[in-house]
Amino acid sequence: MASAQAEMLKDLYKSWVARMSANPEMGLDEMRDLFEEWHLPTAEPEGVTYAEVDAGGVPAIWCTPVGCDDSRVIFYTHGGGYVVGSMHTHRKLGGHLAKAAGCRALVIDYRRAPEHPHPQPVEDAVRAYRWLLDQGIEAGHVVTCGDSAGGGMCTTMVLQARDEGLPLPAGIMPLSPWYDMEGKGDSIDGNATVDVLVQREILMGMATTFLGEASPADPLANPLYADLSGLPPVLIQVGGDEALLDDSHRFAARAQEAGIDVSVEVYPEMQHVFQFLAGRAPEADDAVAKLGAWAKARMA
Repeated sequence: MASAQAEMLKDLYKSWVARMSANPEMGLDEMRDLFEEWHLPTAEPEGVTYAEVDAGGVPAIWCTPVGCDDSRVIFYTHGGGYVVGSMHTHRKLGGHLAKAAGCRALVIDYRRAPEHPHPQPVEDAVRAYRWLLDQGIEAGHVVTCGDSAGGGMCTTMVLQARDEGLPLPAGIMPLSPWYDMEGKGDSIDGNATVDVLVQREILMGMATTFLGEASPADPLANPLYADLSGLPPVLIQVGGDEALLDDSHRFAARAQEAGIDVSVEVYPEMQHVFQFLAGRAPEADDAVAKLGAWAKARMA
């Protein structure tokens, strides 16, 4: 049974849905302001400092725990359907992940759709990754991580980096990843009554906004169509009540076919990106601890 503390995230999501339903003409700026509340369920991690940085032309925030190993980095791409969310909404989550791994986290603020549709967000991620390598950080000392759309991007940016001939990170950690721009997963409808935020209409609307003129089968937008060969190990975490649950399982099956070391951890009854409850709910604290240990081992 889900913890009582996990209700905080469900309450936030329900409030967003109610406010969007009450204002069907809600503009983009107002919607972005709404999602800036995403950080509210996350407790402030103790002993972490923050500093904004220009990562090769991409705004970003360093999350630096006291006494950490600054030669290792979790490279984080935030979620929000490529339309909403920011480095500020995910700052505290980045801090928790950094503490758990004993390293720094770099949370990037890539350009968002509709002003900057695909492939501009993933181009920003690769640009910031290239900048990180240029700072003297070894690729084998980096793990990419991201949630929802950012879970897709922390994967596709590695595909693009591979295709550009860049050295690849030590691992990929997608959280509740959104991979399928076509909405073919059974869980989108099968979990519609238990996922309080992600519904088919919203998801497909964001897909259209993000893709612009691109195809929903473009491998850098939908890695279910990508050649996954050569990827580093992948650890996926997803909630059992998520509309996007099948995205994780279908990607893992394709990765296994390509010979990739991949595992999926499903947390029963959890909502979309339940790790936002870090510092408040035991499920999120357990997940973050596992992510930190996995990342630390890969970056050793």
